[in-house]
Amino acid sequence: MAKTSVRKEKWTLSFDPTLKRLVTQAAKRKGVYPVTLLEDLVRARFNPYGHTDVKDSRAYVAALRKQARGQSDEEFLAELRVWQKSPSS
Repeated sequence: MAKTSVRKEKWTLSFDPTLKRLVTQAAKRKGVYPVTLLEDLVRARFNPYGHTDVKDSRAYVAALRKQARGQSDEEFLAELRVWQKSPSS
């Protein structure tokens, strides 16, 4: 019997040469593949808050508190409650 070969479908994107050069330069600067850079950009656009990528929630909240040192704990918690009630959460 003859073997039937299964062909993989290849997906490619057409890029403007200038844009392609910028993406490859940015990827080289970060030390990642261009595909990884594009995936991260898309992920950031679809996940603007970034809270789903948090592995250690205690460290994340501590970092947020360091950024907002001028804000009292009560104000910080009130802001979190307002954010939780918003339709985007």
